[in-house]
Amino acid sequence: MPIRMARRIGFLIFDGFQILDAAGPIAAFEIAGRYCEGAYALEVIAAECGPISSSSSAAIAASAFRPRASYDTLMVAGGDGTRAAFQDERIVAFVSRAAGRTRRVASVCSGAFILAAAGLLDGRRATTHWSRTAEFARRFPKVRVEPDRIHVKDGSIWTSAGITAGIDLALALIAEDLGEEIAKLTAQQLVVYYRRPGGQSQFSALLELGRPEARFGPLLSWARERLHQSLGVERLADQAAMSPRHFSRAFAAETGVTPAKAVERLRVEAARERIEAGVEPIDSIAAKVGFGDPERMRRAFLRAFGQPPQALRRMARG
Repeated sequence: MPIRMARRIGFLIFDGFQILDAAGPIAAFEIAGRYCEGAYALEVIAAECGPISSSSSAAIAASAFRPRASYDTLMVAGGDGTRAAFQDERIVAFVSRAAGRTRRVASVCSGAFILAAAGLLDGRRATTHWSRTAEFARRFPKVRVEPDRIHVKDGSIWTSAGITAGIDLALALIAEDLGEEIAKLTAQQLVVYYRRPGGQSQFSALLELGRPEARFGPLLSWARERLHQSLGVERLADQAAMSPRHFSRAFAAETGVTPAKAVERLRVEAARERIEAGVEPIDSIAAKVGFGDPERMRRAFLRAFGQPPQALRRMARG
């Protein structure tokens, strides 16, 4: 299935970038190009020409970005190096200018910090790696952060969680360009989900929030033991010895999610363990973890995992 004109994809990297943030999407576009010959022309770019060291010290050779360069798609990597990169005037200015000549701009992981520093995310919905959503929300209050999403599209701007979520994002971009079938074939070749079930909360976010040394770790541990009870903001605030208003603000600033969303995640995770572990009735599980009724739990599962409880049970059984 030949393509008349290759879409130029620019992958922006910098010192200390996360290598999989770039390599994962590059591999996805490369493989899609095997199924649609000539679909993509790939270019790795940086502020300076030459080998650019990743956070693992492995390097990728890059071309120096050109002030007037234009791309079909510009993808910005993330990683520890974003802490310096989003304050680098050369990088931020390039992204800002290039956005005006590019059909779409995307970021992987904490690459969203660079897009936000360039002003591209003001007033838009966006996501980033779960471990940096609280910092991201504090630094860029004009961005509408969606911390549990694998990737978010708002207009021509795409952002994704880290690190392998860059592959999820690339597959979504490929589907937009070449259709669902090519994206599915690419996913099969990569041996990954075409559409990964669930959001970031299924991975490590609540584990991180629940650490004993974290500010609200003890509170979340207390709540986890009482999921069958009512856990409204007032009760959580009382347990934290704070006023409800101050507690809600402090909790959201610290964790990147509201207290209600955190409790829902705790309940969803507890329910998922029970659902995948045995044959306990769905109705019984919903009551024991505090959802009250199975329909409410079903909606929560769709938000968290993209699938209802029954589907996860079938998957667990193989």
